[in-house]
Amino acid sequence: MGFYGTLKLIFYKMKRKLDHGPDGRPFPSGKKHCKGSGYLSPSSLAQATPTTFGDLRLANGHSAQRRRVTSGPPPSGLQDWLHTFQTWSGPERLLALDELIDRCETSQVKHMMQVIEPQFQRDFISLLPKELALYVLTFLAPKDLLQAAQTCRYWRILAEDNLLWREKCREDGIAECVSHRRRECVRPAVSPWKSTYIRQHRIETNWRKGDTREPMVLKGHDDHVITCLQFSGDLIVSGSDDNTLKVWSAITGKCLRTLTGHTGGVWCSQMAVATVISGSTDRTLRVWDAESGECVHTLYGHTSTVRCMHLHGNRVVSGSRDTTLRVWDVSTGRCEHVLTGHVAAVRCVQYNGRRVVSGGYDYMVKVWDPETEVCLHTLQGHTNRVYSLQFDGAFVVSGSLDTSIRVWDAETGGCVHTLTGHQSLTSGMELRDNVLVSGNADSTVRVWDVRTGQCLHTLQGPNKHQSAVTCLQFCRGLVLSSSDDGTVKLWDLRTGAWLRDVVALQSRGSGGVVWRIRASDTRLVCAAGSRNGTEETKLLVLDFDLEDKKETD
Repeated sequence: MGFYGTLKLIFYKMKRKLDHGPDGRPFPSGKKHCKGSGYLSPSSLAQATPTTFGDLRLANGHSAQRRRVTSGPPPSGLQDWLHTFQTWSGPERLLALDELIDRCETSQVKHMMQVIEPQFQRDFISLLPKELALYVLTFLAPKDLLQAAQTCRYWRILAEDNLLWREKCREDGIAECVSHRRRECVRPAVSPWKSTYIRQHRIETNWRKGDTREPMVLKGHDDHVITCLQFSGDLIVSGSDDNTLKVWSAITGKCLRTLTGHTGGVWCSQMAVATVISGSTDRTLRVWDAESGECVHTLYGHTSTVRCMHLHGNRVVSGSRDTTLRVWDVSTGRCEHVLTGHVAAVRCVQYNGRRVVSGGYDYMVKVWDPETEVCLHTLQGHTNRVYSLQFDGAFVVSGSLDTSIRVWDAETGGCVHTLTGHQSLTSGMELRDNVLVSGNADSTVRVWDVRTGQCLHTLQGPNKHQSAVTCLQFCRGLVLSSSDDGTVKLWDLRTGAWLRDVVALQSRGSGGVVWRIRASDTRLVCAAGSRNGTEETKLLVLDFDLEDKKETD
């Protein structure tokens, strides 16, 4: 057995004697020897191969000289006794030490413990090659890495490693580094990936727990209703039944420009970067440049109100009360295809670049090949108007005034599930990764698994909405829902738990309404007002990247 193994056995023997006493019986509870806070059990240490106790002290960074016992002159024959001890084999030394410890008094054993125990308090991280030390640290949670950085200078260097924090970001699904951000120029020594992780954690905390800042208020559209809302980058675009759209800065809250040209109320819109498409009761669509305010194209063709649209790439598909759908090229303004087959108004549409799915007041859902203008499937089953759709390429999900939600196979047209539980009209849905969230006029939000048809959560309870749900959105593993009750509520998608009211209008419960919401990773935009004059028509902008805002203030 090596020297280090021998030392461990001696340590255990001494500890047992201190814990049990000379006669071998355990001390009463609370009377045992107390280990220091820095204690590491010998079984957790890496094996080493020092040859003497002095070598071990040097390997651990201790001085070869230590304070000796000075109670008197050394006993006669000590050197002869030590010489004899050195001539014995390893097993013989163990037997001799075992007998020696049994004959020692408690104070003498304590002295040996004080000398030997610090040798087990080894900074094994600093002894490892850097690559291996970093590998060990990858097993720590980010909060533990932050604590480890406080241990010593070398641990801080390791815990700031940029690749280490890149791995932590990857584990949390953070794909973009923010090294270009302004604060990185101020603190260049900080790992860019660590800064990214900390920023994302701060934003997540701000979403879930809130802050004391008041939302930025953007007033416009007088007392009209905001019918549609888009949000891209730092631009917000609101459409209204006052025939206009307004472009706002999400940073300053200023109205940058008003888009005029429609001669009827704006009912729907889509946005990609700075391109905005709007549909109106004047039977036209318009393509706008939000940066300049210019109307690039006016799209003529529909013979009644343009009620819905969906943009994918350079194409937008519009649905109208004239019962048709039209496929337009946004860059040229040309109508490429007309899809006919519905026998009542088209109320909702989805387009993924390959297939168009539409729902109408004729109770039908249709799947189209837009290139051939052929209706591939007519999905029959609803017994009332279809108001909402979701389409992910595999599943079509439709919500109806008949209170049901139906899940259809997009390729075969077969009904896979009928989701029941809501009591009224499903006004809005979001579908992502086979998880469907539905908002209903019965004041509840439900979370479903579209593969099994199971309702995972009903978002209700004492903090549920008190009136119809008007809009909802996924964001950061959260569900945001707005309502006629004048609130925007935040829910945990995984557990279904209510987290907090993000927005609560002063006139909530007495006419205040949140009509629409749109969220990015760091901001929430709400369109609010009332139907009885109790609340001004306005946009509320909440910024959850608070540190960045302080830097630019």
